Amino acid sequence: MANTSLKPPKLDSSSLPGMKSYPFGKIEPNSTKYFVSCMLGGVIACGPTHTFVTPLDLVKTRRQVASDLYKSNIEGWQKIYRAEGLRGVFTGWSPTFIGYSFQGLGKYGFYEIFKHIYGDNMFPNMNRTVVFLGASASAEFIADMLLCPFEALKVRMQTSIPPYAKNLREAWGKTTAEGGIAKLYAGIVPLWGRQIPYTMCKFATFEETVRLIYKQLGGQKEDYGKLAQTGVSFLGGYIAGIACAVVSHPADVMVSKLNSDRKAGESAGKAMSRIYGNIGFAGLWNGLPVRIVMIGTLTAFQWLIYDSFKVYLGLPTTGGH
Repeated sequence: MANTSLKPPKLDSSSLPGMKSYPFGKIEPNSTKYFVSCMLGGVIACGPTHTFVTPLDLVKTRRQVASDLYKSNIEGWQKIYRAEGLRGVFTGWSPTFIGYSFQGLGKYGFYEIFKHIYGDNMFPNMNRTVVFLGASASAEFIADMLLCPFEALKVRMQTSIPPYAKNLREAWGKTTAEGGIAKLYAGIVPLWGRQIPYTMCKFATFEETVRLIYKQLGGQKEDYGKLAQTGVSFLGGYIAGIACAVVSHPADVMVSKLNSDRKAGESAGKAMSRIYGNIGFAGLWNGLPVRIVMIGTLTAFQWLIYDSFKVYLGLPTTGGH
């Protein structure tokens, strides 16, 4: 007699209406898997984008340290290319890629963690903008400890002519030989001074800008398709980038000066006082137009990449609530 028992067929959820499979499967909001995914998204958003604008960052940094070195960015690139070729134009790309990948992990991943801790657990009735500011400041404090050694090497490689070192390994060896690991963290305080206000402005402005964009468009974020949502992320990111470039620029100049012109045994406070005495208030704004273009574009693409990655994983885009 034939066996008439039937096994239930296996269903492919991706073939069912309204169902879709995602690379990491279902991710619950504010779970460990969610936060790790956001960290990975931060790496993908920050490492490649910062590396891509290395030529712009190179000229900007050199003009901050020596304002009369190049008359324009184009002249700077031409001189560097003639002297060192394409490799010279991308001086500092390796510490940039590694450093800002680590920073992206800390910046975006811990922002989501602290936003949940502060906004949902500790202070559920707190003004949302205050939560965004607190979460971003806390996240950047951690992110900068990951970034600082590589930022120090990048600035040294970019501001020395000829370059301080040919590659990351050589730069690391030379710098630690001068003062150990502590030498790599000599600029941590001014880095916090630059990056924490920058990130507070970046995240809070982005969240508020995205909310206002959806308010002007009418309806809720969920009423719009994923392509439209990531477009809003790009626009909100560009506006936020312009704002935070201006807010953080004086500290950015000071970090560049400290990493290139700090004397042995000199305290950070004494070095900043001496440098300010040399360049004055106007000197703190050297290279601002270039940085606005660089940071505005950079921030826009970072938010676009980050939120596109979240959509790819089946997660909602940032902001708009």
